[in-house]
Amino acid sequence: MRAIVITEPGGPDVLSWQEVAEPALGPGEVLVDVVATAVNRADLLQRQGFYPPPPGAPDWPGLECSGVIAQLGDGVTSRSVGDEVCCLLSGGGYAERVVVPAGQAMALPPSIGVVEAAGLPEVACTVWSNLVMVANLQRGDWLLVHGGGSGIGTMAIQIARALGARVAVTAGSQIKLDACAALGAEVLINYREQDFVEAICVETGGRGVDVILDNMGAAYLERNIEALARNGRIVIIGMQGGTRSEVDITALLRRNAAVHATTLRGRPTSEKVEICQEVERHVWPWIGAGIVKPVIDRVMPITDAASAHHALEAGQVTGKIVLRVTPGI
Repeated sequence: MRAIVITEPGGPDVLSWQEVAEPALGPGEVLVDVVATAVNRADLLQRQGFYPPPPGAPDWPGLECSGVIAQLGDGVTSRSVGDEVCCLLSGGGYAERVVVPAGQAMALPPSIGVVEAAGLPEVACTVWSNLVMVANLQRGDWLLVHGGGSGIGTMAIQIARALGARVAVTAGSQIKLDACAALGAEVLINYREQDFVEAICVETGGRGVDVILDNMGAAYLERNIEALARNGRIVIIGMQGGTRSEVDITALLRRNAAVHATTLRGRPTSEKVEICQEVERHVWPWIGAGIVKPVIDRVMPITDAASAHHALEAGQVTGKIVLRVTPGI
């Protein structure tokens, strides 16, 4: 089969569409003929040599895909050959075929086509697991999402609104802020022009926000704490602003606050299966009802993966880029 290979750590031009070995199907797994995959920031880090795949995962990138089940491993009864699925992966989505634990192969949401579905698993599972399963976001809470125009951000806005929460976002352009507003964000902060702590203080009457979904890490930690309400929760899911920071513990104590840091890719299969089940149970019906929708910036052929990486790195993407692997579908 063919896959996008990282020939050496570096820029987007190190991505090459090459022949690779077929994946080996094991017990409890399914083999999927990939129709489409999607681009995530983790793929960029892996390409640069900073985020190697976990043991047992393919060397090529791709944390999600959609496609058709071609073969079942021993013991699989939950899926059938021919099922259209979208999958949460530990890697390997940028390829013509991939093997995945059966519990991480989700049925397509109602009314969503197989190509569009490729952009859902990573964002839906990341957002649900962090906002609901970790931060316990509740109706009436205030949520602050950094990077509101990203794939994670656009999904977080919609899930938060479906839960009855109120949403503030940061983004770096008016185009992205307008997109966030269209999805239900009430407070729109251009981080290039405004201090988000001051803006949150004004908008909440000095109260602060209950939950912060943060993709920046170290650079924002101190100010995130300042923006929290009492009993607030910060969930760190990215390190775009670095990995090391000093924290004033008294600032956390005064707010009775909590800081969580999570990753999805390296979790045990049992945890990822549980998350996928929760997403199918709760998020897929919202998608079927039109309450939540995938935000797809563009669909490109898999052979244009380098251009897709260039676009994401340049901040030219709102939502997700989907890479079509199987032409004509």
